[in-house]
Amino acid sequence: MTTVAIIGGGPAGLMAAEVLSGHGIQVDLYDAMPSVGRKFLMAGKGGLNLTHSEPLDAFLARYGARRAEIEPLIRAFGPDELRAWANGLGVDTFVGSSGRVFPAEMKAAPLLRAWLHRLRAAGVRFHVRHRWLGWDAAGRLSFDTPDGETTVAADTTVLALGGGSWARLGSDGAWLPVLLGQGIAVAPLKPANCGFEAGWSDHFRDRFAGQPVKSVAVTFAGETRKGEFVVTEHGVEGSLVYAYSARLRDAIERDGAATFELDLLPDWPADRVLAEVVRPRGSRSLSSHLQSRLGLAGVKAGLLRECLARDAFADPARLAAAIKALPVRVLAPRPIDEAISTAGGVAFAALDKGLMLRDLPGVFCAGEMLDWEAPTGGYLLTACLASGRVAGRAAALHLGVGRNAG
Repeated sequence: MTTVAIIGGGPAGLMAAEVLSGHGIQVDLYDAMPSVGRKFLMAGKGGLNLTHSEPLDAFLARYGARRAEIEPLIRAFGPDELRAWANGLGVDTFVGSSGRVFPAEMKAAPLLRAWLHRLRAAGVRFHVRHRWLGWDAAGRLSFDTPDGETTVAADTTVLALGGGSWARLGSDGAWLPVLLGQGIAVAPLKPANCGFEAGWSDHFRDRFAGQPVKSVAVTFAGETRKGEFVVTEHGVEGSLVYAYSARLRDAIERDGAATFELDLLPDWPADRVLAEVVRPRGSRSLSSHLQSRLGLAGVKAGLLRECLARDAFADPARLAAAIKALPVRVLAPRPIDEAISTAGGVAFAALDKGLMLRDLPGVFCAGEMLDWEAPTGGYLLTACLASGRVAGRAAALHLGVGRNAG
């Protein structure tokens, strides 16, 4: 029987297994962890964001510099197809107020259980606690297992090993030197959808670390978005920061630091803010005045004090301008293992359109180990599933048994 080895039990690997097993191919899936789908389950802990309902052209734009490479994958298996697939597993979905798509139960576990049940019924064999080490001299796959090192021969291999974030869940980037050793072009892994260090003063850090900053807007690189983020011990993180993380990271890499503008009152026009700042305050302190007239208190007022020069508070025009465009300087991304995802990975130039490595025929790559990135909002998971599906179809075609693989 024709056999395929899939290495990595995340969404991309599981999707490749589904496609291949559906064509009568024996699939053996290997994962370093004690169970598969661990990062997938963690991602769904607060509500599994499957995909996004925005128009497809806007959806594709979220992949930035890699849109051209990701677009064919998404057009073959995009948001609509993903929702239909989930429904086929008995998981209903709904569109939230933000346009994000979630399972009706909001959880990842029911979907993963149904998926694994279907894969096992199709004959997929799971081998956990198998850490891939590379290839031996005979071209066989080598694994470190609880029983020692073992080798496996397979007709075709799909690598779906993830990026470099969340090492404790199995996504540790340990595959990178293995592929580099084979001469495969791999871009260095970098944190994506990550927090940033801001060099807070001890006073600000001690008072405000852990507090959310809500109903604000950030402007950076000519784009403005409303939302919220969190002040951390080290700097800033959260959805609004993640939306800019790629551009902030790249700017820091280029310039040594990056500064975004924070609008503390995005629903207030600038002239109204100025009018309230210059309004006579009598015997009240400036802090009391800003709180009573503008509602600026707590962490927002703290950020104003932290990021604005002391002499600016004596100049109403500068103060009002800062409330609408407070410069917040970030110095470095947080470490890669804290990031939600990573950028970098196997270069698309090293792959053919079916995601097979040009220099290693019969070896396919899928998921986050490819050199792309996207913001949170369902874009990461959609592309991982889509790439797993394309790799699975191409692997079946390579074996000559998947002419109508779907």
